[in-house]
Amino acid sequence: MPYALILLAHGSSDPHWRAPFERLAEALARRLETPLRLAYMELSEPSLETTVAELATAGVERAEILPLFFAAGRHLRKDVPGQVAALADAHPGIALQLLPPVGEHPAFVEALAAVIAEQAGEPASG
Repeated sequence: MPYALILLAHGSSDPHWRAPFERLAEALARRLETPLRLAYMELSEPSLETTVAELATAGVERAEILPLFFAAGRHLRKDVPGQVAALADAHPGIALQLLPPVGEHPAFVEALAAVIAEQAGEPASG
């Protein structure tokens, strides 16, 4: 397994908060050939640190980290890059790349707009 994708959510001490992320990861794991892991920035396990350590032990050479955030706020501008840099130092055998958050992808914006329009009773566009 030379490559893996890590889905990174914020984290919460409330297990009910984590359920949608776990369902998303399970659905994606069935759909993708790429090895996939779900990790949390804080307050939840598996943490990003735990996940990267496990992947490094499994022989993964490269992992991309996809933040499941709407936008790049303080966490994605400072906290997560700091975590990734520390993890790269701790696990030099695995190349880590932090991707832009999903909320910046045009397809995400369109999907979210469609859901909101549907909830507002508006007809689907397109």
